[in-house]
Amino acid sequence: NFIVQLFPIPRSLPTARNFISTPSAVTMTDAAASSSRRRMEAVRRHLLPRPPPVLSLNQLSAPEAGQIPVIIGGMVLDIHAKPSVPPHPGTTVPGMVKYIGGGVARNIAECMAKLGTQPLMISVIGDDMAGDFLLKYWRLAGLCTDGILQVPDVTTPVVSNVFDGNGELFAGVASVQAVETFLTPSWIYQFYRRISTAPLLMLDANLSPESLQAACKTYESGVPVLFEPVSVVKSSRIAPIAEHITCTSPNEIELIAMANALSTPGKYNFVKLEQCNNKAESVDYLFEMLSPAMFFLLEKGIKLLLVTLGSNGVFICCREHVNFMKDQKSCKVTPFSTRLLEKLEGCSLSSMPVNLSREGSSRTRVFHLPATSASVASLTGAGDCLVGGFLSSLCGGLDIMQSVAVGIAVAKASVESEANIPANFSAASIADEARRTLLSARHIWCQ
Repeated sequence: NFIVQLFPIPRSLPTARNFISTPSAVTMTDAAASSSRRRMEAVRRHLLPRPPPVLSLNQLSAPEAGQIPVIIGGMVLDIHAKPSVPPHPGTTVPGMVKYIGGGVARNIAECMAKLGTQPLMISVIGDDMAGDFLLKYWRLAGLCTDGILQVPDVTTPVVSNVFDGNGELFAGVASVQAVETFLTPSWIYQFYRRISTAPLLMLDANLSPESLQAACKTYESGVPVLFEPVSVVKSSRIAPIAEHITCTSPNEIELIAMANALSTPGKYNFVKLEQCNNKAESVDYLFEMLSPAMFFLLEKGIKLLLVTLGSNGVFICCREHVNFMKDQKSCKVTPFSTRLLEKLEGCSLSSMPVNLSREGSSRTRVFHLPATSASVASLTGAGDCLVGGFLSSLCGGLDIMQSVAVGIAVAKASVESEANIPANFSAASIADEARRTLLSARHIWCQ
């Protein structure tokens, strides 16, 4: 933020005739203005590196006409600081600092685009260097910028993260007030028709409570709504809109926070298991700890829960009769999703066939899909890529189980990349990883 305040770049410089009209003065003033422009441009290049010349979308992702999913939430400039030695409080350490496009909603939208499903992104940025960086990146991707509002004299949301040597977040500060202040109900309402005809709508919890409620009014149109909790603090924003939410994707502590926000505070608790080398025991413990909160959220009307467990995988919790998409005919099968469907056809739980669409049943089912091993480079984009892979697959015609498995495979690719979203995805490798995940899945509850 201080960069923009200290070094504002004027849209235009005063002309010479504003000062003096003599030819020599004009020449001298023009020269000074030109020199000033060059200096400011050099400062800009130094302080905010240029976006990559080409944002590489998957070659299999051709834009489709017609209905497209809508993503509403934050576009953020992430500043990633990764030390080369363990960080110490009270002092600096050597390392690498990078500028990366971020924000939960933005990451999910970019991931979906690279997987062949190009969404409409509705967000807000400032008219500053960080905002220009994010907007230019988006345009280079060939993505629609109709929903991105660039507001003068506003600071673009920025998140500064410091990581430890293992790629885990050590500390971070988020300055995203612009999303709450300027991503207003009136801006969202301008896209009501596109939202109401979308195959699905995703909201992140960076939105203000008023904007979340405004966006959820499209529920009357039958559009499935996914709520991404963003953080423990913001996850409680689900409380006023829970009845409108079709699906949500919290981690363990976000799940507990959401359940407590909808009930008596402190009713649900989570105690992290000390290091356990037995994955099956870890999963059983996590289910015992988290199942009361999961079942409570289903009682509150949420149809589908994807509880992310880090290296322990994902719980899928839902009623037996659940249909996430309002209209399966609205799915746009892309070349990328076609490759996935071919690889995953006939692939289901090794122990039993799964039918989540059985009419007239109200039984609750819980499945566990394991994570696959990965060489960790950075963990910041993994959860967003899981959701992006899940939503893109649903839009491409895959079922819920297949879509979650694809999401896990996409998350693995993110973990192995320094960027929040990897530069490219391979349909073959994603499909192979998803198939392995499906074949290792477990059905752990039905009642």
